[in-house]
Amino acid sequence: MKLGAFSISLSVKDLAVSKSFYENLGFTVFAGSMESNYLIMKNGNALVGLFQGMFENNIMTFNPGWDENAKTLEDYDDVRDIQKHLKNNSISLQTEADENSTGPASIVLTDPDGNTILIDQHI
Repeated sequence: MKLGAFSISLSVKDLAVSKSFYENLGFTVFAGSMESNYLIMKNGNALVGLFQGMFENNIMTFNPGWDENAKTLEDYDDVRDIQKHLKNNSISLQTEADENSTGPASIVLTDPDGNTILIDQHI
């Protein structure tokens, strides 16, 4: 199964403080804005999303159809196909994509330890 680009989405208390911290680790702003209360930080192919006031817990995020530069991949598994595979393997989903739709969609699931996983397709 091809899940696409991986990032960790962190719920932060102070976006400016977190931005500075990750810049000191060598990350630079790749997307988002302070005004939108989120930044996507990049260091090589590592991505860290910083989100202030958007959700409670940290989230592992996969983006089917994208590489780590948000460039469209020629070969990827559509989120609806991933959803079907997960459901066929008895994995419960918290939210589901409309199986009759195409294009952008997302699903959310939780791993056995309570970690949230977002599979978020933008294309």
